[in-house]
Amino acid sequence: MNRLTTIALAALVLPLALGAQQPAAPTADPVTGSFKVFSSRYGSWLVAAFDSIPASRYGFKPTPVQQSVGYIAQHLESANYGLCSQFGGAPRQMTSRDSLADTVKAMWPKDTLVSRLRASVAYCDAALGTVSDARLADPIVSGPAGAQRSTPRARFMLGYVADLVDHYSQIAVYMRLNGMVPPSSLPRPRP
Repeated sequence: MNRLTTIALAALVLPLALGAQQPAAPTADPVTGSFKVFSSRYGSWLVAAFDSIPASRYGFKPTPVQQSVGYIAQHLESANYGLCSQFGGAPRQMTSRDSLADTVKAMWPKDTLVSRLRASVAYCDAALGTVSDARLADPIVSGPAGAQRSTPRARFMLGYVADLVDHYSQIAVYMRLNGMVPPSSLPRPRP
């Protein structure tokens, strides 16, 4: 009798539960929304990764020809500003320190590199906030001055997210080589 009661209850409750599920409301800009999700995820993982790597390991590189941790951090900052100023349309305010050689910037203290990387990710978040799906195909002037070339806005957005993913995988390997666990592999907090 107990099995029959369970089946009868399931037959009554299941249609009610399924009927109560509403389809998700469509988002206004699903494509740019996807870029924002991946940017947020990988941007925060990158900042957390660089923040968790000890300052003494910022000169680490797996082989002599590879980039050091510090070099990757300064490269990411520069690439973020370059790509996001293109699709966001707001020029970045440069300082004299920005024009220093990459090899010099790679030697800056960890706190400086992490702070500057964090600021570049925030800049890109703001740039992504100005874009809608309707503006993805807008032509953006690209290439050398006077070349009269244009590129769809979406290409710069894709380049930004792909660069975050690429460098996250790179720094995750560096972390593992140093006995560290990358942020994406840490246990998730329970709700």
